[in-house]
Amino acid sequence: MFIDGEESAAGAWASGAGPPVTTEAGAAILLEGANFCISAVAGDVHRDRPHGLFVADTRILSCWRLSVDGHPVEYLSTAEDPGEPFRATFIGRSPPRDSLADSTMLVLRTRVVEDGMREDLVLRNLGSESVGVIVTVTADADFADLFAVKEGRVLPPHGLAVDIAAASLTFTLAGAEDTRSVVITATGDPIVTAGRFTFRTVVPARAQWSTCFAVEAFVGGRRFQPRHTCGEPIEASAPARRLHAWRVSNPRITTPDDALARSIETGARDLGALQIEDPRHPDCPVVAAGAPWFMALFGRDSLLTGWMTLTLDPRLALCTLRTLARLQGVRVDPLTEEEPGRILHEVRFGREVALALGGGNTYYGTADATPLFVMLLGELDRWGALPDDDRATLVAAADRALEWIANYGDADGDGFVEYRRHTDRGLFNQGWKDSFDGITHEDGRVAVPPIALCEVQAYVYGAYRARAKLADVDGDAATAQHWRSKAVVLKAAFNRAFWMPDRQAFAMALDGAKRQVDAVASNMGHCLWTGIVDTGKAAPVAAHLSGPMLFSGFGVRTLATDMTAYNPMSYHNGSVWPHDTAIAVAGLVRYGFIPEAQQISTALVEASQHFGGRLPELFCGFDRAEFRSPVPYPTSCSPQAWAAATPRFILRSLLRLNPDIPQGQVQLSPVVPDRWLPLRVENLPLSTNRFEISVDDDGDVAVTGLPAQLRLVTKEL
Repeated sequence: MFIDGEESAAGAWASGAGPPVTTEAGAAILLEGANFCISAVAGDVHRDRPHGLFVADTRILSCWRLSVDGHPVEYLSTAEDPGEPFRATFIGRSPPRDSLADSTMLVLRTRVVEDGMREDLVLRNLGSESVGVIVTVTADADFADLFAVKEGRVLPPHGLAVDIAAASLTFTLAGAEDTRSVVITATGDPIVTAGRFTFRTVVPARAQWSTCFAVEAFVGGRRFQPRHTCGEPIEASAPARRLHAWRVSNPRITTPDDALARSIETGARDLGALQIEDPRHPDCPVVAAGAPWFMALFGRDSLLTGWMTLTLDPRLALCTLRTLARLQGVRVDPLTEEEPGRILHEVRFGREVALALGGGNTYYGTADATPLFVMLLGELDRWGALPDDDRATLVAAADRALEWIANYGDADGDGFVEYRRHTDRGLFNQGWKDSFDGITHEDGRVAVPPIALCEVQAYVYGAYRARAKLADVDGDAATAQHWRSKAVVLKAAFNRAFWMPDRQAFAMALDGAKRQVDAVASNMGHCLWTGIVDTGKAAPVAAHLSGPMLFSGFGVRTLATDMTAYNPMSYHNGSVWPHDTAIAVAGLVRYGFIPEAQQISTALVEASQHFGGRLPELFCGFDRAEFRSPVPYPTSCSPQAWAAATPRFILRSLLRLNPDIPQGQVQLSPVVPDRWLPLRVENLPLSTNRFEISVDDDGDVAVTGLPAQLRLVTKEL
């Protein structure tokens, strides 16, 4: 995987000045699970750049450089398969001999990243004369924390020990709490010295020479045993088999719109690459937030991605819920912001992160993941994808989440969920716009906590309704009525407290003094999505989302252009986030604003064309009338989970596909743009079945494979 600019992702746990600058242009990224390698485009890893092989948020290789006869290899190209993000072959040649115009020595480095790394090095002599060569691979390890590498503040490791064996190097760093080491082994009879493997060999004419390196890590008392063993075919490895199975199981979408088809296919491929596993539950993957620096579990990101990918693989939603339930808060800890029932924000394993997170590796400082957990559980049940064996455990976790909302989220008892960090280590803002200046008034002042975000109240409303629906299915009428009543009360209070009559919009938030944070922003699109908006207020909200102040021509801006803090090149104050736009589309469809939803959807899909079919985490919010192509944001994560899921979620919204398996029905009432027709979606998952949807040029719908016990509802409920 290659990137053309610098990267980051939403939701870094550290508070401060927004997203950091990370990988340089033209870097190569290989990833598998939570492990990844960043190198220069030719394959070398340089210790003075944000490069390295990372396992468990720790850089286990800080230097990995190849030279032939004392010179770097001349880079020619890279061979990679987009379906195999863990593997690439770097193609180069040795420098020509002084007496020759061209080199005859082809150099191939096939790198495979997993729980460690395997690299096959091949020198192929294309000439008619034998060539004597000296091949050198320089290696080093500093065991630096991922964040220190990303932010360029790595210090030399103290006490690093290097052990030399006949064919291996071992780097070990003993710490106060654990010992970390990496073992690098080579085939082909190397000469091993401190930090270096040297091979002196002769490559016969029209022949080749090869060696294989295996890199194995020991971090936090755990051995990360490589699954790509030297000498064995890579195609037989577990990662290769997993990704192949993922591709085969994906729904197939046929449309004459190349941009839509490409963005959906690319998104599915990226979601396969972003899957990570808990070693204790290897059969239940979750989706990491984004590559390269955020290959970790994020509560909000994984929950929203799980919702957005129900038409792709409901197992992602189920595994996310299982994992988050296991890690749900059980005690009060101000340093990690853990509280009973709270759903986590982020899980990390690096030393530095553990220190920053109060001695642990899990940080809970988010206001929205907890209600989103309950919402997703309810939606998964509607899809018929909640196994009986999981039901009691996950419903109990949902009830604990609802207790957190009542006892901790709404600490002042006003009916709204607010946030305020417990210490200066935590995130200042704890919604999805979590940069320090992400929540501002119309005049540009940063909102003062405790802050009640409008979208968080919308999620709580959705959580109440989801819990009521779960109770319906369980035959518990009293519980269902309790949560429906709470939803009704919250909706009425929300529409009174957050509505700004003069602006005909919802306030972004209420601040610590219960004053409206009166900026016009994209957040209210999330309110449409969950249905908390009064019907009479929906039309002006739709007009804002599709109007010139928020709609850039490529997507919905995070902040309106007439707000003082508006900056189209900012992280959260005027940029376009694809997932945010997709949620706005879902909300517009819910309230019947179909032309607006279609316009925004087609614009965002068109934007993906300018990013090679891959929607990034965000891009700049400049108007399309000014720049015909979307302007990239310099530190945007790509691929990123909810951006990868966005095209598929948009398509589901415009299909108006809403199953309710407990009620024995599937709602399907397509409002797909004409340019996407005819449209066919095959192999769609639903409960334990697969079915197919076709929409012809006239908009007529055909469904095949739907179980007989399900009733098809072709009008909006």
